Amino acid sequence: MLLRPVARSTSRSGKKKLWLLLPVLPLLLFVFTAGRFLPYSQPPQQADVIIVLSGGAERVEKAVELYNTGYAPFLILSNSKQANTSQGDMLQTALALKVNENAILTEEAATSTYENATLTLPIMKEKGFTSAIVVSSDFHMRRVKFIFDHVYKNSAIELTYVSSDSGYNSKAWWKGAYNREKTYTEYIKMIGNALGYNGPEAKKVLDKIKRWFN
Repeated sequence: MLLRPVARSTSRSGKKKLWLLLPVLPLLLFVFTAGRFLPYSQPPQQADVIIVLSGGAERVEKAVELYNTGYAPFLILSNSKQANTSQGDMLQTALALKVNENAILTEEAATSTYENATLTLPIMKEKGFTSAIVVSSDFHMRRVKFIFDHVYKNSAIELTYVSSDSGYNSKAWWKGAYNREKTYTEYIKMIGNALGYNGPEAKKVLDKIKRWFN
């Protein structure tokens, strides 16, 4: 007879702990899936041009691989003067990889992903291109797609997104400073872009948020 109240108390305590854990579950789910959400890539499709975003030599290398395979006859290098490797900037890297200079188009003013999109769109229209493969790093592609889909929305230009391997560990993004930095940065920028912060303005907000955590 004395055991029953104890059993009820234990049961109630267990239920209370379960209710306390419920708000934590979405956070745990986010922690384990945050990295997996960022990478995005589609099978390459035949296109008029390959748009390459600045930010890493592997992006140019992936674009040249697609170019050499015959997926597109032209490259657009966005922010082409940004240094990538010991070979130099994006343009010098592409030339070092034996891309015909006549097959390369450049723009040199972009300072953000949003400007990569807004400044390549006029080039696409001027050249009469109706399709493009967009290349960037794997961890960056989800935000690239969000921005390019928005900017190119009414252009009737078909976009295919192909990622380059940056070494980002999407399955265990919390392991290593590189993975953590890329994850935090992408999510903060993604939220900023969704709230209407783009270009240099968005970078100022990002820097301010980073200072809060330092």
